[in-house]
Amino acid sequence: MIHCRPKKNTYFSLSLVLLILISGLIYILNDFATARSFGLIFYLVSASLLTVVVLMLLVKMMAGYKFISAGKEKITTRLPLRGQSKTYDLSEILAWDEEKIIANKKEFKQLTVAFSDKTSFTMSNHEHVNYEEFVQYLIKKSGKKRVKNR
Repeated sequence: MIHCRPKKNTYFSLSLVLLILISGLIYILNDFATARSFGLIFYLVSASLLTVVVLMLLVKMMAGYKFISAGKEKITTRLPLRGQSKTYDLSEILAWDEEKIIANKKEFKQLTVAFSDKTSFTMSNHEHVNYEEFVQYLIKKSGKKRVKNR
């Protein structure tokens, strides 16, 4: 059985960035409430921008927090933040594709799997452990359903 789970280092780093951004937002709002050392436009723009970035990062972290298991001709997805768990047979896979991008001399891979009940999931090699084993399992068991290269 192959178990893919989120990497702790990735979520630790994202949490640190999130903490820094929230600290900056608190500092700006506190400065506005007490000292007002900048103009009103600065406070409006910076607080809005920081809030949007914090929310986008939170949504990214929450959406990517999933556990995927594969084995015995089945794929199980578990989304603990939504309280959902679903098991699919390999025959329910409509298509799957792996995208590869090279950035900063590192290879970033993202796998997308679509199922017959119109659901899909994505996972990447930088955010999940056992990514390569899962891709090899899909190639071996469901290679015909891979989307051909463009």
